Amino acid sequence: MSAQAPVVWLLTDQKPGHANQLRGLGNRLRVHAGASLHWIDAPALSVPLWRAIAGVSPPMEATLPPPNLIIGAGTSTHRLLLALRRKAHARTVVLMKPAFPLSWVDAAILPEHDRISASRRVFVTRGSLNRITPLARITDKPEALVLVGGPSPHFAWHDDVVFEQISQLIATYPSWRWTISGSRRTPDDLMAKLRELANLKITVVDPQDTHADWLIHQLAASRAVWITPDSLSMVSEAATSGVPAGLLQLTAKAGSRVAEGISSLVEHGHVARWSDHATVMGGASQERPRLWESDRAAQWLIRTCLKGGKT
Repeated sequence: MSAQAPVVWLLTDQKPGHANQLRGLGNRLRVHAGASLHWIDAPALSVPLWRAIAGVSPPMEATLPPPNLIIGAGTSTHRLLLALRRKAHARTVVLMKPAFPLSWVDAAILPEHDRISASRRVFVTRGSLNRITPLARITDKPEALVLVGGPSPHFAWHDDVVFEQISQLIATYPSWRWTISGSRRTPDDLMAKLRELANLKITVVDPQDTHADWLIHQLAASRAVWITPDSLSMVSEAATSGVPAGLLQLTAKAGSRVAEGISSLVEHGHVARWSDHATVMGGASQERPRLWESDRAAQWLIRTCLKGGKT
């Protein structure tokens, strides 16, 4: 890698989950390599198919510095990513499995449930990249966080099942302080029932009332976190924090690769099953394997893509 700090273009489709992956990876590239990050709204640029196929860049903002890395996350970024792949001294990186051949880009960072083996140009992650940093210390205060998702293609969703499990946790651990947050996918009826639980020891948060760093701050204040398993991103964030984490129990749908990815996080000890709630609530006394895939992926990119530029 040259002594000059690398320039990284982050191609975003503005979807929160994809932006979260880019932000997590970009932050670690900045820490380890001093990278300067430049966000580009890919859907705002018109990229005809011929440009993507031929690798012909569209007109770009003149103030953008020449890139060393161009990273895209989300299908809507792929045409622009491919159109930029012939830029001098730049390497292109795709996050998540694309519809185009991987040989069309210089590197790919893929979750293990995509079932593609690691190679010279493929880095495989456990769970999804995110911008959470593992906590140096877990609080001793009996504060628990519950993150509630909603119906998805990956798990059979039942409002009553989720509500009953949350109610059981609260009843089993009455001395704890609870914060329960819904998401954009949480059904209105379930949110209404959760709001009825609110009291001096239970705070129920609507997703529209949170801010960009809300989850980071809330994890830092928690000794345990429970998550519905419908979102790999949400589960990965909780697991990365290092806070003892457990999954509420829902039935996985047959053939779901996301459910497969979440099972891997359980099997490797990053999160616990519902049946292990005593372990989760018992604190961080046992050493658990650390999960920080954004950091691992950033270091891999530095080794493989920022030592010598385009070949």
